[in-house]
Amino acid sequence: MSDIRQSLLRRDALSAAKEVLYHLDIYFSSQLQNAPVPLVEKGPIDLLEEFIFQIPKDRSSHGKRLSAIQELQLLEILCNYFQEQTKEPVRQVIFNSLFSPQVNKVDEQRMVLLGKLTSFAVGLCKLPVLESTASWLQRTPAVYCARFTKALVYDYCGLVPGSIQTLKQIFNVSPRFCCQFITSVAAVYNMSTEDLLPPHDLLEMIVSWISEDPRLILITFLNTPITASLPIGFLDFSPLMGLVRWCVIAPLAYRRKQKAAGGEPIKDNENLYSKLHLSVLQGLMVLQNHLTEKGLYGRLALVLFEQLVPLVEQLGQLCEELNPLNAEQEMELALDRLAQALQVSMATGALICTRDDLRTLCSRLPHNNLMQLVISGPVQPQPAHPTLTPAFYPHIHTPPLGYPTLPAHPALPTHTALSTHTALPAHTSLPAHAALPAHTALSAHAALPGHAALPTHPNLPGHPVQTFMTGMTFPFRPMR
Repeated sequence: MSDIRQSLLRRDALSAAKEVLYHLDIYFSSQLQNAPVPLVEKGPIDLLEEFIFQIPKDRSSHGKRLSAIQELQLLEILCNYFQEQTKEPVRQVIFNSLFSPQVNKVDEQRMVLLGKLTSFAVGLCKLPVLESTASWLQRTPAVYCARFTKALVYDYCGLVPGSIQTLKQIFNVSPRFCCQFITSVAAVYNMSTEDLLPPHDLLEMIVSWISEDPRLILITFLNTPITASLPIGFLDFSPLMGLVRWCVIAPLAYRRKQKAAGGEPIKDNENLYSKLHLSVLQGLMVLQNHLTEKGLYGRLALVLFEQLVPLVEQLGQLCEELNPLNAEQEMELALDRLAQALQVSMATGALICTRDDLRTLCSRLPHNNLMQLVISGPVQPQPAHPTLTPAFYPHIHTPPLGYPTLPAHPALPTHTALSTHTALPAHTSLPAHAALPAHTALSAHAALPGHAALPTHPNLPGHPVQTFMTGMTFPFRPMR
């Protein structure tokens, strides 16, 4: 590496940057032929820091600073390299060597350059850079992902009005990047303060993505090796938990913002959050099919119970801050959405917990009818007939008006021998059978000649058996 360094020192900044990528490409390609995961030594990292990030080897001296034009040319060099590199392992190693945090002073330059490179790739729809950035977001500590995400959001939501449309088109280029970007955005904008509410344009874009295809929120999870635990301090496998937080907290968070503004109306995002809530529930239904196909239903949770604790605490604090006198409708809507998310998550296998755990967790929340149904769970009465399953759910809704109340039907007694059959019990007169010849003893409910067999329990008029969605404890309550 020392010989390469000496040759690079004789070049200008941009030429040296291009040359160092060429040498490291050869170096890592050779290593990958001998090992599936090459060992990234300090030498290549030092070359990248010196000739890409312009950090001199002698840290006491000041590095060169590229002009704005040179910086743009450097982004083009990097983007072209990743675009032309057809070997995915080599591309990933170079990308990791460039932008993986090393816990040193160069990390700040890494985050700045990565943000600019990704913005550049978004504008030009460069798939390799977007895919590499998605992988970087997945394996990098969340604190660095947050810094990167804020920079990208600023570029497309704050710097130039209307530029969000450029970012929006990436959905058709790299859905994997979109999924990972949503995960990071939902972690950054956690609605804990007014400043951490997602910008309207960003929210609208994310809702449009997920509404078009709810499976988008599962891409990272479905393409990640199955593991039982999530590394501490890293982003989730999916944006599910973050988006559930958005939908649940949003009514109260925006009500708090309106209260702080002295009651002045704020931009209405309620329709967007309602649409997002529906899309999240649809994504959970898709997840059930995947877990069942892989034999993981009830064994692998995507929404962890530990993640619900801070959400419920945040909701409880907002309910106390905005008492029912000031935000009754908002509280009811937030609690309804939480109950729906909990119920569907459990039914689809995304959340694995007991009803007792839920009752304990939600005990301090205000009363909500739907939540009471969810935490109570199904009633399992003794079956009245062998053909009925013991886990049959009771009817929740009363029958509509116009149906009379029907008495219970006692078991029909066993028929004894009939001598002459002039009239049958509970039947009107039968004109064609005024008198029947003597009958032998009939077993219980045997069919009489000319008569249909009497069923033990005839179907009640107007009351067909109520069926429920497979795997669902209760039917959905209509959303507002």
